Amino acid sequence: MKTNNINLIHIIGKKVFKILFGIPYRLQVNGAELLPRVGGGIIASNHLSVFDPPLHGSIINRELYFMAKKELFNIPILGCLITKLNAFPVERTHIVNIEAIKKAISILKNGDLLLIFPEGKRTKKLTTIKYGIGFLSCITQVPLIPAKIINTDQMIKFKKIKVIYGKPIIPPKKFTKKDYILLSQKVYNVIKHI
Repeated sequence: MKTNNINLIHIIGKKVFKILFGIPYRLQVNGAELLPRVGGGIIASNHLSVFDPPLHGSIINRELYFMAKKELFNIPILGCLITKLNAFPVERTHIVNIEAIKKAISILKNGDLLLIFPEGKRTKKLTTIKYGIGFLSCITQVPLIPAKIINTDQMIKFKKIKVIYGKPIIPPKKFTKKDYILLSQKVYNVIKHI
């Protein structure tokens, strides 16, 4: 159950980051109309910098949940803040992180949006993608929304930031491991080419 404090932090955070990205970085957003207004969904995005989660959060007019590496929750103040901003920990050293998967499934079945960086780390160029996004989409029957961020790794140079959202990709109703791997690869290809 969300409290008014958490909602207040979201409201303030959204406004601050809208100004930050909108004025000095001239934020341009394409495809925002493709984002689901209700119901669960997975925003699958490339990941260039630490500013990517608040960037998506400032654009999307709904509360957004996201996974963050477990180590961040051990940092005083930051750990508390990102928890209040709907982050939850993922242990990246484990091949399968049961607790993070259970939490993600719960969020999506509750009809909320979940931001996932399918590569599992920050990288300047898309290289490999993990298949967890396809699995989560299939098991919860929520759409995958591909997203591409441009230039958040160039913020020190004040380059224009751009975010492009692609058309939602609907998971098959009946699926095997092969299906969710193919679904993950499809999302990867869309992100790469949008």
